[in-house]
Amino acid sequence: MNPAFSRYVGKLTPRTPESDGGDRERIPAQRGAYVRLETGDQLTLIDPFGEQVSDLYLVDVEDVEDHFSAGRTTDYGNTIYPSTGTILYSSTSRRLAAVTRDTVGVHDMTLTPCSQDTFDILYPHLGGAAHPSCHANLVAALAPVGVDARHIGTTLNVFMNVWTDPEGELHIDPPPTVAGDLFTIRALRPIHVGITACSAEGSNNGHCTPIDYLIERSDAPAPRPAG
Repeated sequence: MNPAFSRYVGKLTPRTPESDGGDRERIPAQRGAYVRLETGDQLTLIDPFGEQVSDLYLVDVEDVEDHFSAGRTTDYGNTIYPSTGTILYSSTSRRLAAVTRDTVGVHDMTLTPCSQDTFDILYPHLGGAAHPSCHANLVAALAPVGVDARHIGTTLNVFMNVWTDPEGELHIDPPPTVAGDLFTIRALRPIHVGITACSAEGSNNGHCTPIDYLIERSDAPAPRPAG
């Protein structure tokens, strides 16, 4: 069983109608999207139906060759289980974003985004047939801002349930999410962001569904008081 289930008990954000509402955008199943965040902006990923992973990748606007580093994030945070309070670092140790809300506590930073090679090598029964992939979707999302496909490495796999048994073997269990679960980051500098609704059926309990996202701009006017 994934140790992340117990690591963040008591620290998770309660899931309420207020925290998962708002003006959402929807990423269709097995597709991707791009957003740009300025310093202080918040991005919330929401699983609208449950049991769906979202690959998240961050790139520094000032240097598109400086991207999210799962290794440095793990090293500096001393954990492979990101959740509320985790700082997401770049390959040059820049602080890209901070996790500010999390209703799940189970996410992965060990596996790379699925690609056509993933399906060809790990799923030979597919016979090499073309398959949507998170890598291709991230490439399509980030190429217009100058991100080379070769610079897209290990993603933060939001809601992905990966764990290691005592023999060191990796296991991928269904995401533990239910409809409305969410994960929020706050940008600590301007960043390009690629988001996917994961394309690998095996990571999503056999079926792929959409991912919603919501952006809260730091310079948005405060809501007007009622009355």
